[in-house]
Amino acid sequence: MTAQVSGTPQPEGHSLLPGASPRAIRAALLPEDQVRFDAAYAEALDVARERLDLARLFDVLEQWRRNAVLQRDPHRFRAVARRAAELRTGEPVPEDEPLEITRAKAGL
Repeated sequence: MTAQVSGTPQPEGHSLLPGASPRAIRAALLPEDQVRFDAAYAEALDVARERLDLARLFDVLEQWRRNAVLQRDPHRFRAVARRAAELRTGEPVPEDEPLEITRAKAGL
């Protein structure tokens, strides 16, 4: 099932457009973020079930969809994280720094 916020079908080959399915979003995430996505998605489903309101679920999916768009190209994502970390800290990021540390510096 695809969450269609806009109500219009997605063209083939564009699985991360707004309204992307949770499966497509998860598949485009880095492995370490798939675990975080699973937890956020499960929590949002629980809230939706409890409140009979899908707003939080759609918000969570959209937030993670945007992350997935960045992460589907890991090399590009690393470059974005490095640049964000450099801007936040005012210091260059060493080439061999683990992505997890760079992301923490960047607030990603």
